[in-house]
Amino acid sequence: MMGITCQKLELDYPCTWEYKLIIKNEHIIDEIVKEIIKERKYNINLSNRSKGGKFKSYTLDMLVYSDNDRKEIYKLLGEHKHIKMVL
Repeated sequence: MMGITCQKLELDYPCTWEYKLIIKNEHIIDEIVKEIIKERKYNINLSNRSKGGKFKSYTLDMLVYSDNDRKEIYKLLGEHKHIKMVL
């Protein structure tokens, strides 16, 4: 079994960060992401669909400028009513 360490993530900012988003099939991901990150540039791609077609997962890539920026975007994505999960 592999142990988990509590080491701090060392990143050189700015850097590109990838978020995985899971939403219900009926929602439009571009509208959701634009609502949260406004005018910032990003790339979003469909990465998977649930077997029953109820959910879709997307990969969101964008430039983050600091540890706080990265965490704040994660928080805002996770709090959105149409996003079921952020990884």
